[in-house]
Amino acid sequence: MGLKDIQENGNIEMGLSLGGNNKYRRMDDSELRNSDDFDGDYDAAEHHRQMERSKTTRKYVFACSVFASLNSVLLGYDVGVMSGAILFIQEDLKITEVQEEVLIGILSVMSLLGSLGGGRTSDSIGRKWTMGLAAIVFQLGAAVMTFAPSFKVLMIGRILSGIGIGFGVMVAPVYIAEISPTVSRGSLTSFPEIFINLGILLGYVSNYAFSGLPSHTNWRVMLAVGILPSVFIAFALCIIPESPRWLVMQNRVEEARSVLLKTNDNEAEVEERLAEIQLAAGLGGGEKVEQKAVWRELLSPSPALARMLIAGFGIQSFQQITGIDATVYYSPKIFQAAGIADKSKLLAATVAVGVSKTSFILVAIILIDRVGRKPLLYVSTIGMTVCLFSVGATLSFFREGSVSIALSILAVCGNVAFFSVGIGPVCWVLTSEIFPLRVRAQASALGAVGNRLCSGFVAMSFLSVAHAITFGGAFFLFSAISALSVVFVYKCIPETKGKSLEQIELLFQDRYELQESEVQLADAEHLVQKE
Repeated sequence: MGLKDIQENGNIEMGLSLGGNNKYRRMDDSELRNSDDFDGDYDAAEHHRQMERSKTTRKYVFACSVFASLNSVLLGYDVGVMSGAILFIQEDLKITEVQEEVLIGILSVMSLLGSLGGGRTSDSIGRKWTMGLAAIVFQLGAAVMTFAPSFKVLMIGRILSGIGIGFGVMVAPVYIAEISPTVSRGSLTSFPEIFINLGILLGYVSNYAFSGLPSHTNWRVMLAVGILPSVFIAFALCIIPESPRWLVMQNRVEEARSVLLKTNDNEAEVEERLAEIQLAAGLGGGEKVEQKAVWRELLSPSPALARMLIAGFGIQSFQQITGIDATVYYSPKIFQAAGIADKSKLLAATVAVGVSKTSFILVAIILIDRVGRKPLLYVSTIGMTVCLFSVGATLSFFREGSVSIALSILAVCGNVAFFSVGIGPVCWVLTSEIFPLRVRAQASALGAVGNRLCSGFVAMSFLSVAHAITFGGAFFLFSAISALSVVFVYKCIPETKGKSLEQIELLFQDRYELQESEVQLADAEHLVQKE
């Protein structure tokens, strides 16, 4: 029932109550006051209805964000489980150290192909079904790895898993950003990073739990457990809606309106938001405005889009080139260099890393829509710089022993904690919200490609670099790169807190473009008010 219907029903009820022995007829002097009392009761009822709607909406959007983030568990679990499983794979399949680097790094390299294909795929079949495709491809890869009899077959499984993960990590933040209300978009878009961290922790726990099995079996069981989240993803696809912004791009405006009514607290804002989306998508009067092909636009961008691409690609690259995957994948090797020899103790120490990485992401979730994106990025990048330098100093200047072990564990846990507070989740939030709707999926895919390319480069070269310049030297290098990321955040990243996806576009435009966009947005809002 709409507001107009409620008002009409209210008037009917008042008319019926004015006959016979009704007290309002006997109190001539108080009719106005009683009318005011009714208005007060009506306002209270309307407020209560709005509060109930708000609760329902928040629960619905929260559930959609959780389900959309399940693919991220697959990436996190693979990262965490391989850090321990590789110890037993090396023992069982007799692989060399170079093969070990390739086996670990190939997943990130192949995931960049998945990310590139994911942008086009999500524009074609939708955000929702791209997430389903990601889960299927990963599941195939995990099954191949579980039964792999040799290094070659294991590599085939890693390649398939990498492509599936590439699809998943690219599309989930975009989907969540497109269904989320402005006020909570930052925290909700951080959910994939939470689930990556949860997956890493589960991987570490799996390593520790199954390490006691025979070496021919334990790593296979560890990898097989990664298939389980795909079952929940299949269930999730039956519940979550398609992105309203993708629906608008397909000219399915009524379906988009229906989704917006479910995901927005205030019904009055739905039409305004829909008009903004139509304007951003290039739809006017229900017909699509002719535009340049997306990839042509990305390859020859306007000044505003170029600034967006630098910000998105840059922050994604810095997230990985500062060495987080080296810290997570090779944490047992780092702790070995510090003096831990026993495998079970090594795996127990990595669980501490996983707990730190997962628990501190909650800080980001709480603060990202309160203090903003940039303050968290400053705290994160500065803290990581200090911790990475501390790891390098500990491994370079302290002898193996209890002091070196304690300082290494503390510095590594500190590094992953600062990562989770800021650059870990914020980089995915930024790349899902800064790009215009018409290029968002494929521009976000480019950012994910930068992320996966840097991840693969670090994972496939870390041991070789560490042998060349020592483990301590490698972390001094990461510390220097992290210091550069602080400068990049200051120069290239705007604050996007509290702005709609369509308003964020204006932050990257010059004065002339800004005036033109503001006029178009004002025209759209005026049309909504007239309707």
